[in-house]
Amino acid sequence: MRIATFNVNGVNGRLPVLLRWLAETQPDAAVLQELKAPDDKFPEAAIRAAGYDPIWHGQPRWNGVALLSRVGAPVETRRELPGDPDPTQSRYIEAAVNGILIAGLYLPNGNPRPGPKFAYKIAWFDALLAHAADLVASGAPVILLGDFNVMPTDLDVYKPERWKDDALFAPEVRERYARLLAQGWTDAIRALHPGERVYTFWDYFRNAWGRDAGLRLDHLLLSPSLAPRLRAAGVDRAVRGQDKTSDHAPAWVELGPG
Repeated sequence: MRIATFNVNGVNGRLPVLLRWLAETQPDAAVLQELKAPDDKFPEAAIRAAGYDPIWHGQPRWNGVALLSRVGAPVETRRELPGDPDPTQSRYIEAAVNGILIAGLYLPNGNPRPGPKFAYKIAWFDALLAHAADLVASGAPVILLGDFNVMPTDLDVYKPERWKDDALFAPEVRERYARLLAQGWTDAIRALHPGERVYTFWDYFRNAWGRDAGLRLDHLLLSPSLAPRLRAAGVDRAVRGQDKTSDHAPAWVELGPG
């Protein structure tokens, strides 16, 4: 089973990119972030025509998450992170698909740091840690994936020294990601590519894509009961090089049978 995450940076404006990627790679399930569309503007008909059953949690102009499945309709379990410090922001969606609980998230950016946006990021991350611990304790096969807006280590950023004051690379944020892994989650990409520089985001500015000045912001974490099924993981880098595309590339994981 192939499960992917893709920050589309505007689901309607990037719809041709999204549909082309779905047709070419055919993930069994995918979570999307930054829909930037209210619920009634989500392109449901186009997604269904592509062979996917969607659920989504939108918001005008900002945020927004969705979950797509071509292996059976998602059975939604929640569309809000428990303890979310600002539930008006659409950042979390969770559903059972083909025997796996898929939890898709869009963690706050947090810039500028310090300030209220960074405080919100830390509060949201703390709420995620609490819920993630409950998911691990359940013993269920869970994948926690999406745009975490954190580079966990120096290996995940093209020039670490340039990011030391940024909310994406702040010690408080990286420490929380480490605490997440300490609960028992497996970072699928890092587990299979331990020494490689793997990026999922390249800024639109300063020719970041052309220079391969990237960041790894999008992560796929497997619960202890799901991790033994890990077979492959990677990034569909070519999508970032397409016309009118997102500044993120899709990341994915392949799981063996349960």
